[in-house]
Amino acid sequence: MTGASATRYASPWRTPEARRTYMSGALWLIGMVWLGLASYTHRAGWFQLRLDGPGLVLLTSALIGGWNFFPKALRGLGRYRLDMNFLMTIAIAGALLIGEPIEAAAIAALFSFVELLEAAAVVRARRAVEALVVLSPEEAALVAADGSEELVPTNSLQRGHVVRVRPGDRIPIDGVVRSGESEVDEASVTGESVPVAKARDSEVFAGTMVVQGFLEIEATTDAGNTTLDRIVKLVRQAEARKVPIEHVVERFARWYTPAVTGTALLVMIVPPLLGWGTNLEWFTRGLSLLVIACPCALVIATPVTVVSALTSAARNGVIIKGGEFLESLGATRAIAFDKTGTLTEGRLEVTDVIGFDGVSAEELLALAGPVEARSEHPIAEAVVRRWGGKVADGVTDFEALPGRGVTAMVNGHKVRVGTMALFPESAVPDGMQGLEEKGRTVILVGDESRILGLVAVADTVRANAAKTVRRLERMGMRHVVILTGDNAAAAGAVGEALGISDVRARLLPEQKVAAIENLVREYHGIAMVGDGVNDAPALATATVGIAMGGAGSPAAVETADVALMADDLTMLPYAIRVARLSRSLVRFNIAAALSLKLLLAIGAVAGVVDLLIAVLVGDMGASIVVTLNAMRLARLRASQ
Repeated sequence: MTGASATRYASPWRTPEARRTYMSGALWLIGMVWLGLASYTHRAGWFQLRLDGPGLVLLTSALIGGWNFFPKALRGLGRYRLDMNFLMTIAIAGALLIGEPIEAAAIAALFSFVELLEAAAVVRARRAVEALVVLSPEEAALVAADGSEELVPTNSLQRGHVVRVRPGDRIPIDGVVRSGESEVDEASVTGESVPVAKARDSEVFAGTMVVQGFLEIEATTDAGNTTLDRIVKLVRQAEARKVPIEHVVERFARWYTPAVTGTALLVMIVPPLLGWGTNLEWFTRGLSLLVIACPCALVIATPVTVVSALTSAARNGVIIKGGEFLESLGATRAIAFDKTGTLTEGRLEVTDVIGFDGVSAEELLALAGPVEARSEHPIAEAVVRRWGGKVADGVTDFEALPGRGVTAMVNGHKVRVGTMALFPESAVPDGMQGLEEKGRTVILVGDESRILGLVAVADTVRANAAKTVRRLERMGMRHVVILTGDNAAAAGAVGEALGISDVRARLLPEQKVAAIENLVREYHGIAMVGDGVNDAPALATATVGIAMGGAGSPAAVETADVALMADDLTMLPYAIRVARLSRSLVRFNIAAALSLKLLLAIGAVAGVVDLLIAVLVGDMGASIVVTLNAMRLARLRASQ
C-alpha cells in the first residue's frame, strides 16, 4: 500500500451534491433577504407561488437542492420503496403547491446539508484508519549484497530483503533488526505512547518511526502483507459489518416511512372532511409531519457511532472485528483469562536462590550457571539470566537426563542441577515444599555427594495485571476467572496475587471450552482473553475472544474477535470502555431521535410546529445531535 490509498474516502464537501447544496443554500438566503427588504407579507394559499424576482430565486434554490434526492426518490418509488428521499420530495412539492417558497427552499437546502454532514462524519471517522496507510513510506533504502544502497518502491519489498532506516524515517516493512540500536515509536500499530528500545533480533513493524539511531532490518514478510496492512484490512471489513441493532433499525425504517406517509395523508384529508378546519391548514400540518418524520437521524444513529468507535479503537491499538463484537463486548459482565503469557509474562524468572551449609547465593549460581548454559530448557535459561550469562569455561562431560536434570564437570568437579530424582541419596531440603506450595518450580544444585542449595523459578505476574483486574472490577465486571492448563499451585499463586478467587487449573483445551460454555450460560455472555493461538477453541467459544499481542502474532489477529495489538493488559479496560460507550450512545441516539420526532409530530398536528421549524429541528437538529454525539468516541484515548 502507498499513500495514494488514503484517498479512498474522498471529502463529501467537494462533490457535485455539495456544490448543489452550497448553491441552494446561498439562493435561499438571498431570497429571504430580498423578500425581507420588500416587506414580505405573503400568506400561503393554493397555487399562490410567486414568480417575481425573490420567488424565482427561492424556486431555483428548491429545485437545485432538491436534485440531490429527486432522482433517488423516483428510483425508490420504481422499486416500491418509500424512503427519506421520497418524503423530502413530497414535502418540497407540497410547499411549492401551497405557495411557501421559503419553506420549500429551506427543506431542500437544509436536508442536503444534513446529508453532507452525515457523510462527513462517517468519512472523518474512517479516514482516521485510512491515515495509517500513508504511514508506510513509498520508498525504501534496499541494501545490496555488497553493502550498497538503492532506493526502491516499498511495494517491491520481499521477505529476506534488508533495508536501512535512519532517524526520523518510518520503517517500510515488518522485519527483524540485524544491526543498529534505536528507540522506535510504535503508536501507529500498537497504540503504545512511549517509544520502544530496539536492538539486534528485535521485531519491528511497518509504519513505525525510528526516533534515534540507525537500523538495518531484514524483512520477514512481503510488501502488502504487513501488520499495518492487516490492521487497515480488518477495520475496513469491520466497518462493513452491521451491528444487530442496526438491522432492527433498518427493518423498522422500512415500514416506518410508509406508515408515516399514510398518517400524513390522513392528517391532510380526515379533519377537513369532519369540518375541523380548511384543506390548506391541514395540508400544511401534514407536510410538516412528513418532514419531521424523516428517519435520517434514526438511520445514521448506529453506523456513525459504530464507525467512530471502531476507528478510535484502531488508532489506539485495539482491533475490533465488527459492530456485533463491539456490541457484545459492551454488554459483557464476566471475563476469563488464560494465565501463561496473558496474566503472566510467559517467561520463567528466578525468584529464590538459597544456599546450604554456608554456600552463598552467588556461589550457588556460579556452580549452576555454567552447567545450565549448555541446556536449552526454559528453567535453564532463567538460571543463566540470573547468573549473568557469563562465558561457561571449564565445563566438560555435560549430560542431560530427561525428567531429572543435567550434570557436568566444572573445573574438574562434578555438578548436578535438577529435581529430587537427581539426588536419590538425599532428603527433601527444608523450605522446598513451602516454595512449591507458592506455585514455584524448585531445582536443586549439588556436587557428587550432597545438595548445596536450591533455586526457585516462576512465571512472574505482569506488572500491570493487578491494576487491570482491579479496574475491571470497578467498571462493574461481575466475575473474573482464570482458566489454565498449569498446575493448581502455580495458578493459585497468580490468582492470589491478583485477587482472583475463581481459579481453574489443569484444564485441557476441551475442558476450557466446557468451562466457557458454562460461564456463557451463567452470565449470559463472557469475554475470554488469551494468546490467540493456544487458546483458539476457548476464544472461539466465548461471546467475545480477545487476543493479546496481536502486532507480533498474525494468528492472534486472525483467531480472535478483538486483538490488543500491544502486549499490554491495560488496553483491555480501554477496549471495554469504548464498547460500552458506543453501546450506550447508540441507544441514547435512537431514543433521543424518536422522542424528539414524537414531540414535534404532536406539535405539527396541533398546528404549533410549522414547516421551517420541522426541518430546522426535527430533521437538521436531530441529525446534528446524533452525529456530534457519535463523534465523542473519536476523541476517546486509551490514556483517559
